[in-house]
Amino acid sequence: MGFPWRGLLLILPLLAVAALLPLGVSGYILGLLTIAYYFAVFSMAWDLLFGFAGEVNFGPTFLIGLGAYGAGILNNRYGLDIPLCLLAGTLLAVVGGLALAVPALKLSGPYFGLVTLVAVLLLQNLIVVFSDLTGGEIGLTVPDVISIDADTNYWIALGFMAVSGLILTALARSPAGLILQAAGQDPVVAGALGFNVAKHKIAAFAVSAAFSGLAGGLVVFYMGTASVGTLIDTAVGVQVIIAAVLGGRRTIVGGALGAVFLIAAGEILRPLGSLSTFVVSAAALVVILFVPTGLLGLASLRRAS
Repeated sequence: MGFPWRGLLLILPLLAVAALLPLGVSGYILGLLTIAYYFAVFSMAWDLLFGFAGEVNFGPTFLIGLGAYGAGILNNRYGLDIPLCLLAGTLLAVVGGLALAVPALKLSGPYFGLVTLVAVLLLQNLIVVFSDLTGGEIGLTVPDVISIDADTNYWIALGFMAVSGLILTALARSPAGLILQAAGQDPVVAGALGFNVAKHKIAAFAVSAAFSGLAGGLVVFYMGTASVGTLIDTAVGVQVIIAAVLGGRRTIVGGALGAVFLIAAGEILRPLGSLSTFVVSAAALVVILFVPTGLLGLASLRRAS
């Protein structure tokens, strides 16, 4: 399975249109899309682990939180430059992710997912306990931000999402990605064929952690703050998972489509108040139940017809 060049040719016009949006939409809309693009990276990174490795990570915000707070604390407490903070936060997410994945991947069935969920709860408690360092429940404010210009922030997020999607798709379609997919579907057979299943799954977890942690750090330096409710809460993790499954499992790019759809739909239905969450969730449930291939699959069916 080679790189999906035809899919890339379809995506490029969409990216071109997205790049021109700052010329015609308000700063408020750009702000929503900026957050959507970072959430898109969260979902794409999650899909690499679930869609291809077959491991259900119920705690994507553990990796996001490590990257976000690792970068934010270094900037807040020690005044390090943003690039160094982002690098350190990404490395912390990878190290923390590997420390979690190596023992957890030895478990079978739902236990891996439960371990990742517990890791999120532990991280939340650690942030509260060490509030002098993390800001606790109030949150952590960073003195530096990437930019105060809405257009610049938008283009950075769009570019990051595009590059991340390209890299993750290339990895998923590479020989290593095909081995990972085989290991996710039937690890016994993959092992019998001589493939190191554990090594490939650990590598996938490391890659997922790197992109999640870097995206988490970028969100902090875009918003100027980090808090449990916006980055580590289990509800945030559920949104990341829903976006990936809604967009289309084992597609990578579907995670981006799902994330943008959820945030855009939530905003459009905002006049409904608390009912908007129900409507968006119900729509997502219908797609997941009746179109297992997600929004990308639905789009493919419409093109075929």
